[in-house]
Amino acid sequence: MSQYKPYPAYKDSGVEWLGQVPEHWQLRRLKHMARFSGGGTPTRDNREFWNGDIPWVSPKDMKSEFITGAEECITAAGLSGSSSSMVPAERVLMVVRSGILKHTIPVAINSLPVALNQDMKAIWLDTDYLSSRFFMRWVQGLNDDLLKIWLKQGATVESIEQDYLSDTLMPVPPVSEREQIVQCLDRETTRIDALIEKKTRFIELLREKRQALITHAVTKGLDPHVKMKDSGVEWLGEVPEHWALKRLKFIAVVQTGIAKGKDNAEKDTVEVPYLRVANVQDGYLDLDEVATIEVSIADLPRYLLQPGDVLMNEGGDFDKLGRGHVWHGEIDPCIHQNHVFAVRPHGVSSEWLNTFTSSAAAQFYFMGRSKQSTNLASISSSNLMEIAVPLPCEDEQRLILDRLHRQAAQMNTLVLRTERSISLLKERRSALITAAVTGQIDLREAV
Repeated sequence: MSQYKPYPAYKDSGVEWLGQVPEHWQLRRLKHMARFSGGGTPTRDNREFWNGDIPWVSPKDMKSEFITGAEECITAAGLSGSSSSMVPAERVLMVVRSGILKHTIPVAINSLPVALNQDMKAIWLDTDYLSSRFFMRWVQGLNDDLLKIWLKQGATVESIEQDYLSDTLMPVPPVSEREQIVQCLDRETTRIDALIEKKTRFIELLREKRQALITHAVTKGLDPHVKMKDSGVEWLGEVPEHWALKRLKFIAVVQTGIAKGKDNAEKDTVEVPYLRVANVQDGYLDLDEVATIEVSIADLPRYLLQPGDVLMNEGGDFDKLGRGHVWHGEIDPCIHQNHVFAVRPHGVSSEWLNTFTSSAAAQFYFMGRSKQSTNLASISSSNLMEIAVPLPCEDEQRLILDRLHRQAAQMNTLVLRTERSISLLKERRSALITAAVTGQIDLREAV
């Protein structure tokens, strides 16, 4: 941000986390510039309260800076029948009770009239001092500091204490200058967001290309001239004529995991690490946070992982279904929960099986055989064992895997570079907002 200059003169704000602010800016408490309204949830028993045309905003809808709708809608009857009230457009909406407050304070502006649930607040600002856009940027720019001073102490679920919120001392620029700051931030954040979106799409395309390469290699091989045959499996299509095709139950054992809450009364137990769905990612293991569980000593061998096991998720969100990685004994001993399968091959290499099950062909099978509900899917061990696995000879498996590893390494390098670039853009965006709304930089000339 070296292109921006500081203001000519500053004064001490008297607030440690805020520091100095431009000399001509006012310092006012939020309660003198705003009022707050909460929300509520109409009863679910009365169906006429729901499926209306009034967006009912909850924390899960706070995914962008401007709210244009919500996952659920209520009727006017539902609105009047609860403590929720209609919030006109262009108010600041804030999450005040949610587990997400451990990390950030979601804040947005509603582009149309909405109702709020009980975990939300609307902030109605006195436009003589603050605008919705300036206040939204201010919360974004000082998010980490505000989390520390706004969170209610001792609450079972993270929540913002309204007294702390309303008593916050804010630096307030003159109205014309405030609008200049908002215009500049809108322009710069739009430009940065567009770059982030392009880079994010580039990563998505790389991953799509990676899966397409994997799918073709593990179902068609590397030789474009090889003679093909009908696999007899609709979702698999043709495979090389010399390849075998076997169901998973004939080349591997599927080990199911331990369920939490098992009664171990009057049993000798031991506490051991165990893997959850969150640990088993697509193509890698996330072992930064591994939970532990009490298991009876007699049952321990039944759930132990062994090097070479192919870990696969039973389900969850659609993107988690069947994803996995090869276990190499990273933690010993270690077991797995019932939502993670340990597939133990005996007639196929672990790497080949893991690569095949990450292909689009296998994912199609998993989705077709899974139990599905809203945004969730799960596959049973019996359906998993029925998947048909194409099997070239061991030498050809190694050739295909070597080629895929080289291609994947190149793509992974590009993905990592692009992800780092996105991180830097996000850091710049955040730093620019923080500097602007606290007066560390003077944007009047930039506008």
